Amino acid sequence: MKKILLGAAFTFLSITSTSAQKYQFSTVKDIEDTEVKSQGRTGTCWSFSTTSFLESEIIRLTGKNIDLSEMYTVRNTYSDKANNYLYRQGKAQFSEGGLAHDVINSVEKYGLVPEQVFTGLDLGQDKHNHAEMITVLKSMLDAYIKNPAGELSPKWKQSVESVLDVYLGKNKKEFTFEGKKYTPKTFAEYVKIDPSNYVTISSFEHAKKYDQFILNIPDNFSNGAFYNVSLDELVAVTENAIKKGYTVELDCDVSEKTFSSKNGVAIIPASSTENEKALTEIVEERTVTPSLRQAEFENFNTTDDHLMHIVGLVKDQKGNTYFKVKNSWGKNQGNQGYVYMSVPYFKLKTISILLHKDAVSPNLKSKLKI
Repeated sequence: MKKILLGAAFTFLSITSTSAQKYQFSTVKDIEDTEVKSQGRTGTCWSFSTTSFLESEIIRLTGKNIDLSEMYTVRNTYSDKANNYLYRQGKAQFSEGGLAHDVINSVEKYGLVPEQVFTGLDLGQDKHNHAEMITVLKSMLDAYIKNPAGELSPKWKQSVESVLDVYLGKNKKEFTFEGKKYTPKTFAEYVKIDPSNYVTISSFEHAKKYDQFILNIPDNFSNGAFYNVSLDELVAVTENAIKKGYTVELDCDVSEKTFSSKNGVAIIPASSTENEKALTEIVEERTVTPSLRQAEFENFNTTDDHLMHIVGLVKDQKGNTYFKVKNSWGKNQGNQGYVYMSVPYFKLKTISILLHKDAVSPNLKSKLKI
């Protein structure tokens, strides 16, 4: 999925409002995370959010706060996307978007590197912008697919890698970090990230419960498999993970007018006439059922348009629970780059979550056979 950016307990937090009444949030659970970043003018929220998730995992597993490179993963995933697009003769997705499991797949195949080793930026550049690069890559691949020479050029992979080298930088085979030499694979081992420990969970009525299924959404170019659970279980596994100290990767829809990075809230009002009010005041929210969720997915009102990172829980003054969600649109947004997402919004607009399998309850683990 892609979204391009254009532009201690019970400690009280407030969202500014011109209204006489305003939200007052109290912290229920805060899990240590790394600094909020900006993905710039790119559709790489999938890498920024999942990398942030892995950084919190490293803190949990090792106590080390390490800034990982988002663009190292992006660069290698583009190679995989190009391969998939070409051999499917252009009948596949080739865009800036991706999903959380693409980062996990990249870790397994290519490892991890620190940000200081691979920034993906040219000298003097401080913001990411991939518009030109993706246009060049797609045009090149489409030309190879048309096959003007009568046969596929053996140089196509070299050509793709050359473009990625120019725009993002050459891949790192070995580097030094804190005085020690690593390869990307040995660095992933050093920070204790084992790709086999992470699972993707969703909830849809068209798939069999407790089985894995391939969710047919545009950015699932790698045909990643999702575990299917009930909607109540999806909420419960997310809340319980946070309470146990595990953060959660989130893929969701943010196209609703009541998802506001400016105000730092995401709400689903029972009445659309209260959309504006809901950005600053508590309103009654919609009752979200599995059938409503399914209908919103099937009519394309819910799409996989943005990935973020759940790092905590808060409550408002009436006791309603919200997920504290870390965004990748920079700190100059509401709540310094975090969004407080209500449970009804989460239930209606979540595509999937990714988390460590140890965060899943024994009962649900048994149902999923993990």
